[in-house]
Amino acid sequence: MTELRLARHADVPALQSLIARSGRALSVGHYSPEQADAITRHVFGVDTQLIDDGTYFVIEEAARIVACGGWSRRRTLFGGDQAKRGPDPLLDPATEPARIRAFFVDPDRARRGFGSRIMDACLAAAREAGFSALELVATLPGEPLYHAAGFQVEQRFELDLPDGVRVPVSRMRRGI
Repeated sequence: MTELRLARHADVPALQSLIARSGRALSVGHYSPEQADAITRHVFGVDTQLIDDGTYFVIEEAARIVACGGWSRRRTLFGGDQAKRGPDPLLDPATEPARIRAFFVDPDRARRGFGSRIMDACLAAAREAGFSALELVATLPGEPLYHAAGFQVEQRFELDLPDGVRVPVSRMRRGI
């Protein structure tokens, strides 16, 4: 049996472990090992502001977190705490899209509907908060989930990470 709930600060160690496993294992076939390692170390991670805001969800199975993801009413588009610089102001739901953020699934539990379940919770919460659109930055392994949820690619670009590593990603958007 699985439970969908809001993440808590006590979950951060388990989330960091899940994110590291997911980032590397689910990138196989999409990114080189160097790209997967660089994006996992320098970009992926828990954004504790999402936990503070009550917009980050986890799915537990047998008392173990197997998936996570959330939405945000803040300007940051992607990246964990280690990638943030400065304040993270609130978005205006009348004129700006909410963000979909930090979706990760345990590699042993991939493709079982956990990402879609979290996405449904995010869509409902963002709609209830008054947003009419969502945007995100997707990795190549994440694009199929977001396409299935109605997102369309608006822009493809590369992240320039340390040691000259470049990682292709896409900016995606959808209405609610």
